[in-house]
This record gives sequence, C-alpha cells and structure tokens, in this order.
Amino acid sequence: MKTAEPLKFPLYGIFGIAIMGVAEILLALDVYFAAVWLTPIMWTGYILATDAFLYHRKGSSWMMTRRREFPLVLLLSVGVWLLFEVLNFHIQNWAYYVVPDNPIVRDFAYFWSFATIMPGVFITAEIISTFIPTRFLHNPQIRSDEVFIGAGWLWFLCGLFMVVLPLLLPTPIASYLFGSVWIGFTLLIDPINDRMGAPSFRRMLRERTYWPILSLLAGGLVCGFLWEAWNFQALQSGGGHWLYLVPEPLRIFGWHYGKMPLLGMLGFPPFALELFAMYHFLRKILDGDRLLGKPVNGELFLAER
Repeated sequence: MKTAEPLKFPLYGIFGIAIMGVAEILLALDVYFAAVWLTPIMWTGYILATDAFLYHRKGSSWMMTRRREFPLVLLLSVGVWLLFEVLNFHIQNWAYYVVPDNPIVRDFAYFWSFATIMPGVFITAEIISTFIPTRFLHNPQIRSDEVFIGAGWLWFLCGLFMVVLPLLLPTPIASYLFGSVWIGFTLLIDPINDRMGAPSFRRMLRERTYWPILSLLAGGLVCGFLWEAWNFQALQSGGGHWLYLVPEPLRIFGWHYGKMPLLGMLGFPPFALELFAMYHFLRKILDGDRLLGKPVNGELFLAER
C-alpha cells in the first residue's frame, strides 16, 4: 500500500499548499476575486498538495505516475457532474449564486470547478487506503463463489428504478428523492462494469476485498466536509456559492453543516462510490485500457505506468 521509504514530496505539492494559503489570506482581506473563485482555487491547491502527499507516501499518484490518465479523469469529472446538473433541472436540490455575469467566464468557472470533483475524491480515498493495515487488504482463503451478493440483473433493475422514478414524478415529490439517484447509479452501472471486466464493487464483495469500498466511503465524507466548508466561506464573503433547495421536512431539527442540511452529509460517501463506478464504466467504453494501459489488480484506481 505504501513504499518502504517515503519518497520526496514533489514541488507542485508545496505550490498547492501555497495556493490554498494565499487564497485564505486574500479572503480574509475581503478580496472579491478570491471570494468568487474560492471553490475551484481551493480544490486546485488541495489536489496538487494531496497528490504530492500520495506520491510521497505510496510511490505512485495521478500526477506523477499516471500522467496520461489525469486529463481523462478531469474531463470525465466534468461530464459526470453535468449529468447531475441535468437531473437537477427536474429534482431542483441546489442552485448557484454570485457567479460571473459573462457567460464565457461563467462556463469556465463551472468547468474548472466540476473538473476537480473526481480527482479530489479519488486522491483523498487513495491516501486513506494507504493507512489501512495490510491484514485487512485481502483474504485469499475465501472463494468468490462462497459469497452471496445477489444477481447482477437485480442490482441493475433496482438501480434503474431508483434513477428513473424521481424523473417520472412531479418536482415537489421528486425533490425528496435525490438520494435515490445518488445510490441508484452505482447499482445500475456496477453490474455492467462487472460483466465488462472493469473494476467493480461486485467483484470486491465476492472476493471480500473491502478496503477500496471503505476508502471511497471515507474519502467521499472527507471531501464533503471540505466542499461545504469552503462553500460556506465563499458565502460568508459574498462570493460564488451554492444553496440547497431540499424540502423542509428533510432539514431535520434545522441542523446544518455550512449550508448543507445535516442529513445531506450522508450523501457524500455513496457519491464517491458512484464516481468510481462511473469513471471505470466510461473508461472501459472509451477503450481506456488500449489507450492508457490496464489497471493492475489490487490497486484502488490505477497502478504505475
């Protein structure tokens, strides 16, 4: 999971830390530019810093040993989040405020922000995976046919139902069901990944290799706390931010973390699973194995090239 001796901390990681520090200083000085662009700036710095730490700890990372893969994860991150934006037109769970007026600049801001989603979650999850004790990584004594996880077609149908149902209902009802979409895509896509031979949770469960799933769940939660913290900072400074439009009955006791109703924080862990499933599905159908090389068994995402 990690190298015997830590490698050098890449210089771009120092640059990432500096970006985050300067952004916070400018925010404290009420610099409007920093407030408007805080989310993509902070996530860019975070990705640079954490990828450098991942390489320092593990000896492999997206920006050091998977450089051909990194542009793909950025582009797929944008594409996947745009899918959720389309669904949000009907379900209406969030909206953006204080975005640039110029449509070209505004679209660039969206593209930049959306491109940080997948790499932020994946790098965080992979760092977490390096702290999992070796004895929890594999159980070679377990035969895959000894573990019952349900038929793939059942997963697929459940996922299809959970994704489609909110779209068939009026918006006032559908707005209660975004969690169904958040979980449904994983159930819908993962059996397909399994059949295609792409990394899948079904295979992990059959082999009782739980560490990738646990790492992703934890990584999603960590990133959720960071998203909402930086979003709240931007809001407090009058900058670009998003607000949640979820129905009042889902705002249990009125508790929030930042502007996220506390119940909504539970959506970040399964969101990470969804991103993983979607990434490997799209990578497979785009013939990423031929273009970028095959993932190595036992790696959370992709091994060194």
